[in-house]
Amino acid sequence: MTEQLSVSDQLAIINHIILEHQKVREYVKMIGDSVTDREALASLQKARTDWVPGRLDILAETKEKLEEATAHLETGLKQHFGYEEEALPPLFGELFMQALILEHQQIRRKIVDARAMITNIKLEGLSREEVLTKESDIHQTINDLGTAVEDHAVREEVMLDMLQRSLQEKEKA
Repeated sequence: MTEQLSVSDQLAIINHIILEHQKVREYVKMIGDSVTDREALASLQKARTDWVPGRLDILAETKEKLEEATAHLETGLKQHFGYEEEALPPLFGELFMQALILEHQQIRRKIVDARAMITNIKLEGLSREEVLTKESDIHQTINDLGTAVEDHAVREEVMLDMLQRSLQEKEKA
């Protein structure tokens, strides 16, 4: 199937995905309006850092921000993963695609779990200690999710960089 795509088409796919990964890294640091995976992850990061331990009023506001940020992340990753799963098979081959899809599924599950945890938190009547425990649980879940997305992007970029170098050499020949 690789023969059906020109070298320049293959490079365009790789460059597009690398660009999206760069956007996610930028988004980890700031809130944006776009829904690429990196930008959504940054919104999540921003919402997470707004916490003041043990403050129920701030936790309620942050809970709402995290609900929005995880929904944003889910939308962005759905689009990004869909593009990768459509565009990369001719470049990655069957086994790498299976591995990539498994990671996408794991990240999707982490998002579903994080969203469920955040949505199901009931703040009414909690003691300060219970609020702190809930905050800690949410922090850990969000950190795990952010780490999973970032680690995935790094692994994917290593493969994309290798393919890109190979295709650039092929294009020169």
